[in-house]
Amino acid sequence: MTRDEALSLMLEHTPDPSLQRHMLNVEVAARWYARHFGEDETLYALAGLLHDFDYQAHPTYDVAAQTGHPFWGVNYLRQNTDVPEIVLEAILGHATYSGTPRVSLLAKTLFAVDELTGLVQAAVLVRPEKDIAGLELSSLKKKFKNRAFAAGVNRDEVIQGAQELGVELETHMGNVLEAMKGAAR
Repeated sequence: MTRDEALSLMLEHTPDPSLQRHMLNVEVAARWYARHFGEDETLYALAGLLHDFDYQAHPTYDVAAQTGHPFWGVNYLRQNTDVPEIVLEAILGHATYSGTPRVSLLAKTLFAVDELTGLVQAAVLVRPEKDIAGLELSSLKKKFKNRAFAAGVNRDEVIQGAQELGVELETHMGNVLEAMKGAAR
């Protein structure tokens, strides 16, 4: 599957612009890490673009039956596309409840950037100019510490993701911020 095909599939299944933006942000951050680690950017982009493509239609899940998000999406991708298994495993692994261990660097990266991109996006939206260019790491760190801000962002998963990736939390936050700023230019 090409990046354009993945984007088309994501847009087809995700009418909500904020969820679309989230997946695009995860793609950007995952690509940044792919370059950083010398990995395949296309695989990382696919994981970022597709990790929540089923969420809007299938937000609830049943782990025992393996239905709902992300099980539905991975089953759909297995049956209808040629998305590599490493990407599918990463998508399953980004949901802690799936029971899928994050073994590959791709899976660890997807998990590490998923929640954090949401925090960055929320920080951008409260800025008067709604522009990421002026968002500083120090401001992002303050917002991270304030659990009332963007309360839906799971800070424990952000911390766990950085640890699994082997990157200091502050460095990880700076990397994701840099990635998202670079995409906004």
